[in-house]
Amino acid sequence: MASSLNARISARAEAAAGRPPPITASGWLRVWIRGGGMIAVLLPCLAAHGLWRLLRQSSPWPRLFLGTIARIAGARVTRHGTAVRRDVVYVSNHINWIDILAIAGQTGSAFVSKAEIKSAPVVGWLADLNQTVYVSRDDRGGVAEQIDRLREAIADTWSITIFPEGTTNDGRSLLPFKSSLLKILEPPPEGVVVQPLMLDYGPVGPEIAWLGVESGKDNALRVLSRRGTFGLGVHFLAPFAPADFAGRKAIASESRMRIAVALAGVMGATPPDFVGHDHWAGETAAL
Repeated sequence: MASSLNARISARAEAAAGRPPPITASGWLRVWIRGGGMIAVLLPCLAAHGLWRLLRQSSPWPRLFLGTIARIAGARVTRHGTAVRRDVVYVSNHINWIDILAIAGQTGSAFVSKAEIKSAPVVGWLADLNQTVYVSRDDRGGVAEQIDRLREAIADTWSITIFPEGTTNDGRSLLPFKSSLLKILEPPPEGVVVQPLMLDYGPVGPEIAWLGVESGKDNALRVLSRRGTFGLGVHFLAPFAPADFAGRKAIASESRMRIAVALAGVMGATPPDFVGHDHWAGETAAL
């Protein structure tokens, strides 16, 4: 079993370097079966969602649909802790596009995600369903506009999830937390709390992760063609009042500390700093 896992992680490293491993006939069959399952779930959910909107009721169907899509993709989500249901900013580590599906299925939260997600086939469409706010790491001048969209999202959906690392990691490490998008908490809206989330894919994290120069399409195909299922723990950590901290940098630091402690608890060791996408893209021999 260990050798099989190592082989899959090595294939993952090739994918990170822009050399996606070939998909077998059985792998393509799984892609088509899972894709068909997603379409089969979509149609009744769209109809029910339209009815709820027609009746001007808050619709649970996007949350139910996205949580089901995560399961069809192979994720077996386990919730730990209690989620704050409204007036909350979730702050989470980030490994893969499945993070969005799993968190949405648990909370109905809107999201902030990197701009590359929007153009990814299937993945971008799924993200759009849950009012994802896209941000560009290169658009330094657009931060004010992005902040306005975040404030609108939290007013509409009562919750929003931010991935302050700004990109994905390998599931066994953390990047520094950027504080720019936490400017929506300067000053914090009345009654809003911050709840850190720790996502744990276990030892298959590096295999599932979206790293290096792998495209969104290749990552989606690789995950959907994968044999079997994988566990994903969504850990809702203790919430805190952002007003108790001196600005967004302190909020980001407190969130990262809590996530690091929780990740260390499941790993049995302090999570290291992420080695970087360039490393994964160019150092396949490291695994």
